[in-house]
Amino acid sequence: MPLDTTDHSYVIPGATGDWEIVVGLEVHAQVKSNAKLFSGAATEFGAEPNTQVSLVDAGMPGMLPVINQRCVEQAVRTGLGLNAQINNFSRFDRKNYFYPDLPQGYQISQFAHPIVGEGEIECERDDGSTFVVGIERLHLEQDAGKSIHDLDPNATYVDLNRSGVALMEIVSRPHVRTPADAAAYVRTLRTIVRYLDTCGGDMEKGQMRADVNVSVCRPGQYEKFQETGSFEHLGTRCEIKNVNSLRFIMQAIEYEAKRQIDIIEDGGEIVQETRLFDANTGVTRSMRSKEEAHDYRYFPDPDLLPLELDQAWVDEIRVNLPELPAQKRKRFVEELGLSEYDASVLAADKDRADYFEAVLAGRDAKLAANWVNNELFGRLNKESLSITESPVSAEQLGGLVELIKDSTISGKIGKDVFEILWEEGGDPAEIVESRGLKQVTDTGAIERVIDDLIAANPEQAAQVKDKPKTMGWFVGQVMKAMQGKANPQAVNEILRKKLLD
Repeated sequence: MPLDTTDHSYVIPGATGDWEIVVGLEVHAQVKSNAKLFSGAATEFGAEPNTQVSLVDAGMPGMLPVINQRCVEQAVRTGLGLNAQINNFSRFDRKNYFYPDLPQGYQISQFAHPIVGEGEIECERDDGSTFVVGIERLHLEQDAGKSIHDLDPNATYVDLNRSGVALMEIVSRPHVRTPADAAAYVRTLRTIVRYLDTCGGDMEKGQMRADVNVSVCRPGQYEKFQETGSFEHLGTRCEIKNVNSLRFIMQAIEYEAKRQIDIIEDGGEIVQETRLFDANTGVTRSMRSKEEAHDYRYFPDPDLLPLELDQAWVDEIRVNLPELPAQKRKRFVEELGLSEYDASVLAADKDRADYFEAVLAGRDAKLAANWVNNELFGRLNKESLSITESPVSAEQLGGLVELIKDSTISGKIGKDVFEILWEEGGDPAEIVESRGLKQVTDTGAIERVIDDLIAANPEQAAQVKDKPKTMGWFVGQVMKAMQGKANPQAVNEILRKKLLD
């Protein structure tokens, strides 16, 4: 599937002509809160089954839901982070759909009046280019429990710990055109909610999962959709439910697009339906026909009053928003002088950005970025560790950067000190002092070593004037003789003076 570099849309050659992909995503993000959306039950991940269930969550008769203000605040904060409209009036509705692990027999969600309206976010591709995805809405709803099928061949068990946990369903416009862009969109969304601290974003733990809507159309039809807003220009979409990794999102889109093209080119029609992605086989399979809104028989929940938000409260949340990744990336470039690439890598994850800024702490930005991006991240990747699991703290790495910047040690010795910090810990300055690793800046000592080398290698010394690049051999020999402790700048200056002047 070649990538059309002019507009970043996938062009898929078929038997009857070219096709393009259109994707919209509904991302379910679990709200970071100590209690559920409508009860005071805990939400800690990994608890014993059915130990975090209130009478409300269990659907007991007569139990009434009570809205959790913290969950509302987190939804508003997320909406502001998505540059979206915050609706001062919103309402909860009952969605009448049978979930075997949601005891009420319906889901409390939002339909006609969501808490967050339209917005947009800028997403970055791996090549550094960006694209904008429109946000249609964000609404709050309660999660279902979890059915467990593999404990008994003859029975299904139900864990209600997740039942009633607050979810933000973030619905995008159909602005995504490639599998890679879909992954980039979800990755950007995950980064934003982590910066905002409104969702943990761990897809393996189910804190974020995506329903992916895929359709295919002929080239030119998407542009007509953009002009008219009419979905008749796009193909019939199929929804792939609960995809829980960026890689699986890309695989599911690629398979589903090819499946739809094959059906259409064989003379068939695409049936709007909900499908599941099998990560083991890489294929999607039918789950159920896709319901429309009227099938759910939405109506206002009679046990919950509408939400009416005070604008001053919304404005206060807005004022206290943290610096978001796009803003941080821009600041790293404009104020710290970092390259677009380095700034992008550092700002892409909140923990990384926080670590870097702790290393920085008034030190040389480019040197700090180089050590964090290259030495630290390289070693973390090699050891399959996250930034929060780093054996070298930001304070230790910052101290090391400072020693290199003030020429106490060379970059080469710095790598040796980094290895000691990784394996043994300690204070960088004390390690350098106790192990005699300080850089030799005494020009007299360096000059004596150089004089001995020139005397021992007169023919090579004579060649340097005709071939200046051969001076590199002398640099290497000096550093070797002085165990890497000689100041490289001083070595080069003295060699140039003696061999080239």
